[in-house]
Amino acid sequence: MTPTEKKPKPEPQSESQLIQQRREKAARLAREGVPLYPNGFRPLHELGRLKDDYQDLDQESLEALAERFRVAGRLMAVRSFGKASFAHLQDRTGKLQIYLRKDLLGERTYDLFKALDVGDIVGLTGRLFKTRTGELTLEADSLILLAKSVRPLPEKWHGLSDTETRYRQRYVDLMVNPGVRQTFLARSRIIQEVRRFFDQRGFIEVETPMMQPLAGGATARPFETFHQALGMDLFLRIAPELYLKRLVVGGLERVYEINRNFRNEGISTQHNPEFTMLEFYQAYATFEDMMDLTEELFSRVAREACGSTTVTYQGAEVDLAPPYRRLTFRQALTDLGGAPEGIFDDQGQALSFARSLGGDFPAKESQAKLLEKIFDLAVEPKLVQPTFITHYPTAISPLSRRNDRDPSVVDRFELFVTGREMANAFSELNDPVDQAQRFEAQLKAKEAGDEEAHPMDLDYIRALEYGLPPTAGEGVGIDRLVMLLTDSPSIRDVILFPLLRPER
Repeated sequence: MTPTEKKPKPEPQSESQLIQQRREKAARLAREGVPLYPNGFRPLHELGRLKDDYQDLDQESLEALAERFRVAGRLMAVRSFGKASFAHLQDRTGKLQIYLRKDLLGERTYDLFKALDVGDIVGLTGRLFKTRTGELTLEADSLILLAKSVRPLPEKWHGLSDTETRYRQRYVDLMVNPGVRQTFLARSRIIQEVRRFFDQRGFIEVETPMMQPLAGGATARPFETFHQALGMDLFLRIAPELYLKRLVVGGLERVYEINRNFRNEGISTQHNPEFTMLEFYQAYATFEDMMDLTEELFSRVAREACGSTTVTYQGAEVDLAPPYRRLTFRQALTDLGGAPEGIFDDQGQALSFARSLGGDFPAKESQAKLLEKIFDLAVEPKLVQPTFITHYPTAISPLSRRNDRDPSVVDRFELFVTGREMANAFSELNDPVDQAQRFEAQLKAKEAGDEEAHPMDLDYIRALEYGLPPTAGEGVGIDRLVMLLTDSPSIRDVILFPLLRPER
């Protein structure tokens, strides 16, 4: 080879080759008496906390510390210089640089370290110092292998970028993408703050059935299952609403549940068949009270999660500080959606206007359903700043109380932010006769082909006959709230294990 010729780069190894090499290395370590998966090492210090507590100390102060630190985590990077090496160790709180010297660790332990791979989990003890560049570092004086990794981290350990692989292998996504971990830590804080908010206001947290004999509380297509011992069909709940209102009948006047719901619907950036909802009910309250409470809830959670009531979502600045804009359903359709007044009285005009917006609408579609579709197409995308839409048509609100002045609409609102629904609330219908008539109308809609129509629930009618106090209730999409406060474009980014098609 002449001096000007460059040595050819080796061909990159396939993942299967790397796995085989790691398995062979693991077998060799086992033969040498190195336990691959020992138990009993207990870390006493967290890497992120060490940085918080000691980063500002100078070298002299660090040298004066008598304490030896005991840590554990995953090796995320290694730089070897013969008889000394640097590595980065990661635990749930963060990363810390590790310095390893052959003369301090001893030849056997240092050889063990040299045989390890990025991704292996180790336990270490040592003292803190700072490098010439000022980086806080743990100088290890002992090392133990705690778990051997036989699969290499993705993309030379610089991150996992393929979206479907990230969702399918969330364990790797969390390992190599710090932003993903931060999103789910934020989700946990948001839910904790929601609980504090309601606990401080005298609400009690309850649990209601996830398998139900009737799929009630919302208009949605359910998942069906069968209980062998009882010989009965059951449905995964689409909403806990009717059970929570039964509790209010029983005297639990302020209740909430952070619950998992299941709806047999399409998958999109806003929809996952399994999702998390907050539902809460308060006796002696109206839907207007719920609007005030919702403003308090959203602004408080935003401050706790983001440090401010102003957040940025996908490039749009959103102000969650009260008060929020309030429009009736009718106002929104005419003022924002450009709909003519005739659509409220004439089904033909409603159908014609709906079709002008795009989409194929059957000629027999009910007027109320058409108005709902028009709203979805012409109004919803324009509701970027927090906006309450109130007084929906009675025909599409089977569980809501009729408005006293205009029985064609109900005392209900939906909250929209960044063009999507975030919450749905209403003054509850507590008249058992009216509720039975609404259920009967839903039965007729089901017979006409509406698969999402609400079933007749005779036990719920019986509960209302005992007397439900004047009550208001609300459902808030937790996943969508987390999306908003973490600037996540897809619901799959805030659900640890979203539903995916099986791998081929």
